[in-house]
Amino acid sequence: MGVYEELQARGLIAQVTDEPEIRDLVNNGKAVFYIGFDPTADSLHVGHFMALCLMKRLQMAGNKPIALIGGGTGMIGDPSGRSDMRQMLTPETIQHNCDCFKKQMSRFIDFSDGKALMVNNADWLMDLNYIQLLREVGACFSVNRMLAAECYKQRMEKGLSFLEFNYMIMQSYDFYELFQKYGCNMQFGGDDQWSNMLGGTELIRRKLSKDAYAMTITLLLNSEGKKMGKTQSGAVWLDENKTSPFDFYQYWRNVDDADVLKCIRMLTFLPLEEIEKMESWEGSELNRAKEILAYELTALVHGEEKATKAQEAARALFSGAADTENMPTVELTADDFTDGQIAVNEIMLKAGLVKSKGEARRLIQQGGVSIDDQKVTDPVAVVSHETLEKGHVILKKGKKVFYKVTLA
Repeated sequence: MGVYEELQARGLIAQVTDEPEIRDLVNNGKAVFYIGFDPTADSLHVGHFMALCLMKRLQMAGNKPIALIGGGTGMIGDPSGRSDMRQMLTPETIQHNCDCFKKQMSRFIDFSDGKALMVNNADWLMDLNYIQLLREVGACFSVNRMLAAECYKQRMEKGLSFLEFNYMIMQSYDFYELFQKYGCNMQFGGDDQWSNMLGGTELIRRKLSKDAYAMTITLLLNSEGKKMGKTQSGAVWLDENKTSPFDFYQYWRNVDDADVLKCIRMLTFLPLEEIEKMESWEGSELNRAKEILAYELTALVHGEEKATKAQEAARALFSGAADTENMPTVELTADDFTDGQIAVNEIMLKAGLVKSKGEARRLIQQGGVSIDDQKVTDPVAVVSHETLEKGHVILKKGKKVFYKVTLA
């Protein structure tokens, strides 16, 4: 089985152009492909995870990845999947986020000896002459076809800014530039990017040659990846300062039964033959599959040592053991207390378990919060400084989310 066929077997490929050529390039290690990442935060998250795993998988087969950081497109903002305009970021914030991305990507992709490239589209987009762009590129795009694209449809009802309308042209220009500068012959992206990606393919063929080798492949990154990347309390980050290795492990340990094998196929590097044997697993065996998924992905992001510690801590909690060494911790200082007390909803907010005190109070009223296995029933319940002086307490949200609460 070639790597292209393996991508199909793992359920990654949604639609492609020029399939015979793509299959040949990928299977023979001749693909020079790019995936774009707009730096809208200072960390990648689980929604990017599938793309990173794909880049690693294709690089292992001899293909050359280009990680395109959207320092230029990030100044505009992708309207895809949005009901409102994205927050405008400063150039300084965008550069900081780009630097953070590079460090995280290096865990997945080998950038040594020209095996992969990391480039920033600010290098060409920021210096474009507007009139020249209109004449050379704008003439290649039909406004009627652009407005029919899925990425714009849902925004038309509430209003699409001219700023965002240009995003398709900017992304298309990226492929055009990468093709000329680096011989990039393929682009990958989520299913919400299909129209933008086709725009780049068409631009290359119209501007350079009808026979130009420029192909598009799209993965199920949007519908699957973005769904994977969200929890009730926000995104699941790859930066351990935002999402601890324990929380990262627990996120994957708690996936739905119906999704566990899909995630193992798409995201892990376990052989397909081994995964196929899991398809008959039921009941407690599915929990074993979830542990495998959680360990493999945590090891990939945070290393085997931290993955092992996270697994041991999770197993200890489920077995009722008292070992809390590797449990995520929220440390309180004297300034957090008022009259020697702190509200449980404030602790939850500090731990990042909720987005607001109101959300915390609702969870308490619904019976979803406990302290040291005692359900919290009062929405204004407190923990005293004196209690924490004697030792930590365990804050539990639902059945599977735990935090150790201590004094700094």
